[in-house]
Parts: sequence; C-alpha cells; structure tokens
Amino acid sequence: MNADERGYDTIFYMSKGFSRRGLFQAAPLAFLAPQHATAQEQPAAIPSLKFDIEAQTHWKGEAGSANEATVAEFPISQSIAGVSMRLKPGAIRELHWHALAAEWAYMIEGRVRTTVVMPNGQSAIDEFGPGDTWYFPRGHGHLLQGLGPGEAHFLLGFDNGHFSEFGTFSITDWIANTPPEIASRVLNLPASTLAKFPKKELYIGPGEVPGTILEDFRLASSQTSQFAHKYRLDMQLPRVFEGGTEYVVQQKDFPVQTTFTAVKMILQPGALREMHWHPHADEWQYYLSGRARMTVFGSHGRIRSEDYRKGTVGFVPQGYGHYIEQVGDQPTELLILFNSPEYQEISLANWLGGNPSSLLSANFGIPQETIDKLPKKERGIIARKS
Repeated sequence: MNADERGYDTIFYMSKGFSRRGLFQAAPLAFLAPQHATAQEQPAAIPSLKFDIEAQTHWKGEAGSANEATVAEFPISQSIAGVSMRLKPGAIRELHWHALAAEWAYMIEGRVRTTVVMPNGQSAIDEFGPGDTWYFPRGHGHLLQGLGPGEAHFLLGFDNGHFSEFGTFSITDWIANTPPEIASRVLNLPASTLAKFPKKELYIGPGEVPGTILEDFRLASSQTSQFAHKYRLDMQLPRVFEGGTEYVVQQKDFPVQTTFTAVKMILQPGALREMHWHPHADEWQYYLSGRARMTVFGSHGRIRSEDYRKGTVGFVPQGYGHYIEQVGDQPTELLILFNSPEYQEISLANWLGGNPSSLLSANFGIPQETIDKLPKKERGIIARKS
C-alpha cells in the first residue's frame, strides 16, 4: 500500500480489525512505507472525506444538545474535531477545561456569554452573537451560557481529532469523584452541603437567563484579561473575488488563536473555488448553507468527489489538491479551520505563473500560444461562466 508523508492511509488498517489504540501503534509504519506504488502495489483509494454531523444524536438533554465529529465518527480527521452545540436560554455548558485541545467557536444563531480563566489568574467575560468567534487555549477553564431569547447554536472546533476520547474535565465530575473529606476542606463546605452537589457530570444543564448587565467576578481583585478571546469574524475585511468572498482570521489578527486559522467562505451560484492546496495544514469544513461538490486529488491518479450540504463536514488532508464547485441557485456558505495559525495556499494558477513559458511548454508538450492563455495568478473564487 502506498502511504503519503502524513500517514493518512493508516486509517485503512481499521478495516482489518485494528482498534484505535492498534491504529496508533500501526501509524508509524505508514511513515516508513514506500513513497511510490509499484506495479504490484496499487495505491489505496481515497476514503470518504464527508460526515453528516447534524444527522447524529450524540447528546441531548432538556437544556441543549451536542453532536460531535471525532476520529471515532470521522476517521480521516485525525487533527481536528468538531461539535455542533445548542443551548436553550439560560442553559449552562458547565465549568470545564480541555487538557489536550484548544477550543475555537463560531456563533451561527442566538447569543452566548462565556467566562474563561487564565493561568495567570486573569478572567474574562464576553458576549457573542452571530458571526463572532472565540478561542480558548488548551487547559483554560471556561463556561458557556445561552442568553436567549431563542436557542443558541454554535460550532466548536478542537485542534485534536481525538479530544472527545480524552474527555472533558468538568467541575461536577471532579467534585463528585473526590472524597468528601477532601472536597469539604478545599471548598470550605460541610459534608451535608456537599451531599446536595450533583452526583455525576452535569455537562449541559438548565439555568436562568442572566441580566443584561455583566456580573462582577466573585473575587473583587480579579483583573480583567488583557488578552482578548473574542473576534468578530463577520466584521473582518473580506477577500473579494469575482465568484465570492472569504473572511480570514489568522494569529496575526487574533493573537490568542495560536493553533488555528479560520475562514468563512461564500460561494455565489455557479462559482468555483479554484484548484489549490495547503502545504502546511489540514482543512476541516462545516457547511452553513447551500450545496457544493468538492473534489480531492491524492496523487497516483487518486481522485474523490463528494457532495456537501448544510450541516455536513468535509476534510482535506494536508497537501492534497482540491477544488470546490458551488451547486444550486442559492449561495453556499461554509466555515473552514486549518490547524496552523498562519494561512498558506498554493494555487495552480500561481504555480503556472511562477514558471518560465519554455518549461511549461516542455512539461505539457504544448505550443507557446497555448501557454500564453494559461492563468498567471490566483483567481480565488471563479464566477460562473456567462
């Protein structure tokens, strides 16, 4: 089997009965595999790069719900996991932290209030509406609350495809599993009061919609964080192309966002996101509206095309060539995460423009007059043919 440098073809070991632990043990073998297929060794086909996250029912309660896409559900996405979460007005996604993943979010509908505490003791409270994003570094304790009047819906992205397997560290789960005598000493509460605490992890629970005025921190001397966790992505100056727009936020724009670049892309009817690849990062997509068809090129003649619609997730491994065709009469909107703080792209057009004509003529075996018609620089999103 031919495996690329990143070892994504190791997911095919799963079809031979490997557990996920066995998969990790086998993964290093992929890095030692031959880089070119022989006549007897045909390269493996590209696996599915699509997952319908909104068709799942992973966690649902009276106060909200959460559907996830981790490597357990979407094996190709080793580097990025995602959660589509909804909170009723007043509902609490309880105090928790992620030991092995940073959290990025995009507000789709409704409003959310967040609190986050940093290792230096600073805290921050922010409110988010549609088009806003947040980023919490791994290990930072935080809480989410729906503000109403309607349900809040937001997308979470994590810079580790296995984050759910490692679990979330929740405050109720920790206290419930701590000996009462220890918890009593730490929390300064008698055992009789501790007995009224939740007996297991709350995860998402009901709550009262807070007042419009932000409450003070319990510790009066707490300093408000000087390190912003909020970014208004939809207010970013977009990159405008003839067939659509892109809103891009990198670490240089949002300093706390150290492991991701985020993009919101809008494709007008009939538009084409031109052929390109990202040399430094995987690409994880969530389709907000409309329909599209993505085609991915994986070397040695391997091509895979799949159709995407609202609520589906797509993935492109690092370095794989791809393009996206808009389908239908309504614009297509999607969110994209790259597991790098810097945005990098090489378009086929820029590549052609960065070579002498004589070399292109020799490469393709075509005359100069044909070379002159080739593009010289990226077009980004190409408009429908008139």
